[in-house]
Amino acid sequence: MASQIKLNKNADRRIREGHSWIYSNEINTRLTSLKDFEAGDIVDVVNHQDKWLGRGYINPNSLICIRLLTREKNIAIDKSLIVHRLNIALSLRERFYEKPFYRLVYGDSDGLPGLVVDRYGDYCSVAIATAGMERLKQDIVDALNKVIRPRGIVFRNDSSARSMEGLERYSEIAFGDMPEAVMIEEGDCKFSVSLLEGQKTGWFYDQAANRRRMLDYVKGKKVLDVCSYIGAWSVQAAKAGAQKVTGVDASESALELLFHNAELNAVDDKVEAIQGDAFEALKGLKQEGEKFDVIILDPPAFIKRRKDIKQGLIAYRRLNEMAIRLLNNDGILISASCSFHLSSQDLLKTLQQSARHNDRWLQVLEEGKQGRDHPVNPAIVETGYLKAFYCRVLRS
Repeated sequence: MASQIKLNKNADRRIREGHSWIYSNEINTRLTSLKDFEAGDIVDVVNHQDKWLGRGYINPNSLICIRLLTREKNIAIDKSLIVHRLNIALSLRERFYEKPFYRLVYGDSDGLPGLVVDRYGDYCSVAIATAGMERLKQDIVDALNKVIRPRGIVFRNDSSARSMEGLERYSEIAFGDMPEAVMIEEGDCKFSVSLLEGQKTGWFYDQAANRRRMLDYVKGKKVLDVCSYIGAWSVQAAKAGAQKVTGVDASESALELLFHNAELNAVDDKVEAIQGDAFEALKGLKQEGEKFDVIILDPPAFIKRRKDIKQGLIAYRRLNEMAIRLLNNDGILISASCSFHLSSQDLLKTLQQSARHNDRWLQVLEEGKQGRDHPVNPAIVETGYLKAFYCRVLRS
């Protein structure tokens, strides 16, 4: 039987509104000491009037102390619950995706906080970020085998978020066989992806819808793809009729896969790459007098924590200023950010400032967000993080 946690007065408002996180300062520690719990223990939560709120797991050492998984008293947190959540998540993805290449579980938005599952056809890449989910790892594997029966499951439990939960970082094959690379499909292209060695879970499904929007802008154009990784934007741009595509990435292994993926899609004659820091690469292209018709900026998060906002804004502005200098008149800038702490309004303001610094004008043509396999829970604003703007850039 789960231990009971009582909240302080008025600390249940966010929970009643649909949020699933409870912070340590919202718990009545005069009644129950957090020292009595270990990370991952299952607890029942009631408000200050003893009204039931839900059941979840606790980490007494984390600011986000409790994450709720159910609001029903008769529901246990076990394999059956995970199977149920997986089936609900799967029904959404199968409604919109013809082929099994998508994020199958997106944490809190799919009722499984601390868990991410990406599906690559017959294989799954699983990322666990919390101690509570770590305790359930075998139930997660069993549930995936029951619901989608993959040939292989890999745990990519190597994110920095695990350190904040007091967890070790590791990667391991959890079930079946995991080939060195798996094949996925996006749009008209095929890609070879490493689930054991690639960044995060191997592929960035969240940008898939934005990459589809990009296809309308690149036919016959000279394209620069900054932070290209293994070619999701570059290869599809070339396949869509771009005259030439230049990828930029710091990782030699990522660029090797970019060229391999270009060959897989018979566009290797259109694709070239520059290995190095994005800022240094843009500086070098400017010195060489290069110009592009379309520039894509899809950098990693420059703002991971609230305290990074000031320096992160400087980095976003500098990157966009340097890109705009390389654009031909009437060019297209596709600029994205995956930093939750950077709002869409602030990104757009940064783009406007970058344009005016270069004596250019912007017309915003489209705004993109994360795909439907990354649904947003409106009670948890943190689940909506990705933004992208498609801008026409004009001289004064």
